[in-house]
Amino acid sequence: GQLLGQLLGQLLGQLLGQLLGQLLRRTEVFTGIVEELGTVRSITPNADGARVEIRCATVLGDARPGDSIAVDGCCLTVVELGADWWAADAQPESLARTTLGRLVEGSPVNLERPVRLDDRLGGHLVQGHVDGVGTITTREPEGDGSVRFRIALDAPTGRYVVEKGSITLDGVSLTVTEVRDDPLDVFEADVSQADRSQLDVGPIERVEIGIAVIPHTLAVTTFGSRAVGDSVNVEVDVLAKYVERLFPPRRLD
Repeated sequence: GQLLGQLLGQLLGQLLGQLLGQLLRRTEVFTGIVEELGTVRSITPNADGARVEIRCATVLGDARPGDSIAVDGCCLTVVELGADWWAADAQPESLARTTLGRLVEGSPVNLERPVRLDDRLGGHLVQGHVDGVGTITTREPEGDGSVRFRIALDAPTGRYVVEKGSITLDGVSLTVTEVRDDPLDVFEADVSQADRSQLDVGPIERVEIGIAVIPHTLAVTTFGSRAVGDSVNVEVDVLAKYVERLFPPRRLD
């Protein structure tokens, strides 16, 4: 049993290493380490889409039309540049399936350029492809200046999240501190697993996760101003999807 586990671990490691190499070679990826806080300069509707202009400084250093920049975790393409701003065209699907459609003039946004092959991977692999939108359900300040958040996800997104795993929220790479698969509208209900198994609660409809955000991250990202009820873009760890694809569940019968 131990030998089989080691062999499976080695095989999985090799497969994930190959996937990582392919991902870095074929696509632009991010790390979830926000480079700066930008500000929405203007939003101009364009049919069902919108032109979004963002005022910033750092990410403009080497930006050119056609480059990618992640905005609150959404990968957008630079279409125009100014002295202290850049613009992107957000398509209808992006506006509908992310928080981009809720931005207004003056909104702060997290910005990050794609990682270079010779850069350090400070966070984790982030594609800039938002999987869903979560809702902040609690915000609890800690004595050391950090803040604990709980965030509700829909079940299809939450299935890929594990405790101590990585997740990207509004473009910020964070570690998941807890996960609760719960169809009930309670996160801290004092109900044992044995009692819960007797409840007729139906299929899981949502997943609630916990994260802890340190003072530095609060200061340099939008999490410093996030409140209960706010929506956040969610991207799960892409490696979880690859593992599911490589090892799909099989029926035992």
